[in-house]
Amino acid sequence: MSDIQVDLTNCDREPIHLLSAIQPIGFLLCMTADWLVARASANVIDHLGQAVDDIIGLPATEIFAVEALHDLRNRLTGIQGPDAVERVLGIACIAARPRDLYDCALHFSGEHIVIELEPNRREDYVDSASVIRSMMARLDQPSDLAGYFKTGARQLRALTGFDRVMVYRFDRDGSGEVVGEAARHDIGSFLGLHYPASDIPQQARALYLRTPFRIITDLAAEPVPILPARDAIGAPLDLSLSVMRSVSPIHIEYLKNMGVGASMSVSIIIEGKLWGLFACHHYSPLCPSFQKRTIAELFGQMFALKLESRDRQEAAAYENNARRATDRLMASVANDVTLLDNPEWVGETLRAIIPCDGIGIWIGAKAACGGSAPPLDALPVIARRFNALAAGRVFSTDHLAEIVPGADAYAAQAAGVLSIPISRSPRDYVLLFREERVRQARWAGDPHKPASYGPNGARLTPRESFAEWRQEVRNRSEPFSAAEQRVAETLRVSMIEVVLRLSDAAETERQTAAERQELLIAELNHRVRNILALIRGLVRQSRDSKARAVDYIALLEGRIEALARAHDQITQDNWAPALLRALIETEAAAYLGGRRERVEIEGEAVLLDPAAFSTMALVIHELVTNSAKYGGLSDSGGVRVTWARDDAGDLIIDWREFGGPIVTPPLRQGFGTTIIQRSVPYDLKGKAEVWYKPAGFEAQFSIPARYVSQPAANLSQTGTAPRAAAVTDSTAPLIGKVLLVEDSLIIAMDAEDILMELGAVEVRTVSTVAQALESLAQEKPSVAVLDVNLGEENSFPIADALKAAGVRYVFATGYGDQLRLPDAHAGTPTVKKPYTAASLSRVLEGG
Repeated sequence: MSDIQVDLTNCDREPIHLLSAIQPIGFLLCMTADWLVARASANVIDHLGQAVDDIIGLPATEIFAVEALHDLRNRLTGIQGPDAVERVLGIACIAARPRDLYDCALHFSGEHIVIELEPNRREDYVDSASVIRSMMARLDQPSDLAGYFKTGARQLRALTGFDRVMVYRFDRDGSGEVVGEAARHDIGSFLGLHYPASDIPQQARALYLRTPFRIITDLAAEPVPILPARDAIGAPLDLSLSVMRSVSPIHIEYLKNMGVGASMSVSIIIEGKLWGLFACHHYSPLCPSFQKRTIAELFGQMFALKLESRDRQEAAAYENNARRATDRLMASVANDVTLLDNPEWVGETLRAIIPCDGIGIWIGAKAACGGSAPPLDALPVIARRFNALAAGRVFSTDHLAEIVPGADAYAAQAAGVLSIPISRSPRDYVLLFREERVRQARWAGDPHKPASYGPNGARLTPRESFAEWRQEVRNRSEPFSAAEQRVAETLRVSMIEVVLRLSDAAETERQTAAERQELLIAELNHRVRNILALIRGLVRQSRDSKARAVDYIALLEGRIEALARAHDQITQDNWAPALLRALIETEAAAYLGGRRERVEIEGEAVLLDPAAFSTMALVIHELVTNSAKYGGLSDSGGVRVTWARDDAGDLIIDWREFGGPIVTPPLRQGFGTTIIQRSVPYDLKGKAEVWYKPAGFEAQFSIPARYVSQPAANLSQTGTAPRAAAVTDSTAPLIGKVLLVEDSLIIAMDAEDILMELGAVEVRTVSTVAQALESLAQEKPSVAVLDVNLGEENSFPIADALKAAGVRYVFATGYGDQLRLPDAHAGTPTVKKPYTAASLSRVLEGG
């Protein structure tokens, strides 16, 4: 005997549903599928006047009244599901006793039909509808859970008459606590007491789910056996769904130790799980009527539904608030992922979502802690443990020391934790810690049961004493609720999404940047060659043997300045939407000068956003360049550009050349042609088509609506094209000496000539800040022209010195409209490179 291992599973293995006996509050008949008696309880003789042996094998028609049998069969057909039980109240079913009324319960047990019959007690009749309506109305009155539990216990006690009715809630570890109670005033209170998980064996919990109602009317009553005890294959009758099922000897012993004479339990089932029980005790035998017991079972279901509704409303309110806070957190992290490296900020933000005392962040094998948290060197150990236990999912515990060796050393700061993995692979975590909550657990007696070898074999003996027993609970925190874990899961998904999106975006951005860099290098090379070729062409085509040299220079300078303004148009207005017409006119003016009217333009005023404007600037540039070289603009012809928006809001741009040489398709596709045909589809996801018609090249582009907008009503699309500047004979002469600061020798030499042409007495040229300041120290000039960018330095210190000395100065820059001057020099006259005598003269006159 001593070799037998005694543990909690001994009670768990007790076959409480196969006891082959019922309580003596009625009798039982077991029928075959064709309604022949297969078994019966031994007390049938008290109700039918016949012994079990006399009725075995009899058809149901010889026992039940015809109408009653018909009613029972109809009820049986209404059973839905394997664990359903049908009830019939106050039916005259026994043929031999037509005056006697019975309450019946019917269910299936395997292939057999089990009918349990209990004498109807008319004196205990109540109006079911009124009672249930009243009980439900009272449940709606309490504002908090404690009041709700107490009201539920009071309602059930008033209905059934038990001395004590408790609301018993199961904890996560299977133990339970009395959270609500209604009891006779002279028997004390169990409210707040805890009971170990072993008090209710696993098979009993399983039955509480299958049969949500259980009654024990008299612990001292002798069970009534079912005969025969076993069928032809030696199996006892499964009484899992029986309302009269006899009671386990161990459970009887347990209740007797508590002084209980009768008990009843009603399961509280929420979302398919056993949340708890109504546990009812009476200190003498008690048997509420079958009708009241049925109402009690229905009340338990309604109580659970309303409790679930309360929980869901509270959880929904919490989760909605938490999700709004989560959205704000994710928006902040999405804008600045480095915030995750700041545990104080993350902790403060997360406390508004999931209450915690401290936070730990483990990202890329780097640890950071804030608030009440373990030491930094403990985070790698915790992270590795979670990698093994709960990789990739939210995990929480209120007893960290149970899963992490040595965690009891810092339990005061971090006794419980909620881990939120924030990466695909199990390596990065946000850990929310809760401090130890030392508390006194009140148990109904010492929960450590002694082992014994009693009449029912080796087992854990039920406690004999249920006097309050206190236990100090340490190394545990406040548990994380189910709602908090759901919010944590939302956080996990959101954080992973943000982190992955940022990672993917960074990778995509790097790849795009590399591709764009290659494209820009090729484009730069292409454009530099084109510009050099264009300037050479401008020099050649502008020659006129009859023109004066000064007129020739003026015309050439005007065309070069127009070309510079055309390129500047791509990046003007600080990347704000810009007019399409201005883009086309700028490009036309750059190439055609005074003959830009050869480009006919027609279309409503539309703006292109920076991405589309930049792309179309490249396309238009190539179209104009090609047309000037080979198409309508190369001869006496021209180009007609029209646009309009279609029904979808997309902008359709048509380019048609006319009057030029006969067009033939190119034998090879160069880089410029690639830009024309692929830029719009590739960059803007629009469309581009080209046609090499003999009469003239044609192209059509479709710009998606998201890139197109209408300008403000007061923004005109006329007069926006740059005009080629011309040097007049009335340029104002410069008096005195000029300081020229320029780091490019060729540009400096050109500028010297222009300044001397404008009347400078002397031009002193330097290329660095130091040289300029040294020159100022020696002699003050009349005016200074400062190149803004001097390689690794800028000319603002020189401007500061000139301003302090009262010397007039202007800036020269190649940045165009993107130049941002310091506040000290805001409003200073600026000339854009490449500047001409005319443009520099205007700036110096205005300066």
